[in-house]
Amino acid sequence: MKKVYVVTASINELKGLKELLARSKGNVNKIIIIDEGESLLRKRNERLFKEHEVNFYGPREREEWFKKRFGANYEKYLSIIPERCHAEISFGYLIAYEEGADVIIEIDDDVYPVENNDIILDHLYNLDNTLGMKVNSSNKWYNTLENLFLYFNAQLYPRGYPYGIRRNKVEYTWRMEGGECSLNMGLWIGCLDLDALTLILYSALDGRFYVKNGGLKRRKVIVDKGTYFPVCSMNTSFKREIIPAFYQLYMNFNGVDRYDDIWSGVFLKKIVDHLGDKMCLGAPLVYHDKRPRNVFSDLVKEIRGLELNEILWKLVNKVEIDGKTYLDAYRSLIEKLNRKTHYHNIINNYKKIINIQLEKMMLWTEVIDYIL
Repeated sequence: MKKVYVVTASINELKGLKELLARSKGNVNKIIIIDEGESLLRKRNERLFKEHEVNFYGPREREEWFKKRFGANYEKYLSIIPERCHAEISFGYLIAYEEGADVIIEIDDDVYPVENNDIILDHLYNLDNTLGMKVNSSNKWYNTLENLFLYFNAQLYPRGYPYGIRRNKVEYTWRMEGGECSLNMGLWIGCLDLDALTLILYSALDGRFYVKNGGLKRRKVIVDKGTYFPVCSMNTSFKREIIPAFYQLYMNFNGVDRYDDIWSGVFLKKIVDHLGDKMCLGAPLVYHDKRPRNVFSDLVKEIRGLELNEILWKLVNKVEIDGKTYLDAYRSLIEKLNRKTHYHNIINNYKKIINIQLEKMMLWTEVIDYIL
């Protein structure tokens, strides 16, 4: 039986996760909650999950973890985990990796069940050697919203889908294929995961854009080699083996945020393709009930990375990487990107952002080395 860990980062009471797990027949060995150490909230969440084994990791626990392993150098390695942003979920991956979890399921704190679907078993099903529909895209990107029945009179694209290819006609080629997947991204109904520019366009000034939705078109979509897709981490599962190459990038730096899962997903897809593995999406479907937020604040966080998002995936797509393991391939990607970015004029405008990512990514591999 697979050892399954559920990981979430939250500053809220986890009622949605409670409902999701209550409706699942799948086994969960442990829940890892990355929080900010607020005692009253912890007590409420402890009561919610009293039937589960739960560990909480706030700033103090994270600092102690790095101190125990790296001594006087702990601050250098602790720096890979940003504070008070979604990217701190990476710490939960380290715990799951060190403790030998086979499968990690990441769930955000604002998703809820859809009818009686089983979130754990659905994720395990898609990760397993099961049949799906493999998609290849003529523009090298798959629009994940295509796999949802969206009753809306305009084309929508998820957060992270490059703007530069949105006006081009795209053709998808489909074929039935089976196979295990290293990562599965579940989809969502309710509030779509759109970028701030799109939300403003449709007057969703509280950051929420809801559409009527009829569910999934396909239970499992396998994304072909050379085709990318925006990886949104709100409802994902993945195998332990990819963690060395799945650091959620360092955010809240130099005015950039909200690209941690997008860019780490592009990096991972490159490595998965290189190693001959697969990534998929589809089930399980969840209901996303996003809390109101100032979309203009999100726009400020996203705008500094918007141009970089148009370029970075193209650089990643072009580089040739080496390595027979996820760790070695990740290091190869870091090295090749470091060389490439020195000779790209537009990238030079973002050197601080690029350099901090490559620096933290390399530190991540050193932490993984310690755990190994």
